[in-house]
Amino acid sequence: MADNTPVNAQITDAVTQANVKVLGEAPAQSMALIYQTMAHSIALAMENAQQAQGGLQQIGNAVTSSAVTMILNAVQK
Repeated sequence: MADNTPVNAQITDAVTQANVKVLGEAPAQSMALIYQTMAHSIALAMENAQQAQGGLQQIGNAVTSSAVTMILNAVQK
């Protein structure tokens, strides 16, 4: 910078260092955000799979119960 600037050199250096720090940390922060988003998405997918599996288990139980009822009715006749 020019020496005739009214801003103290220590202030400009501090601002420059802060800008360099922000630019240096940005890639790591963006990757951390991506990892968190990916983990959240995978967790939601696992939760949906578990809910679907539970629903299919309930349907399976109902079908088994109906089949056993039909077999018992056929045997008793």
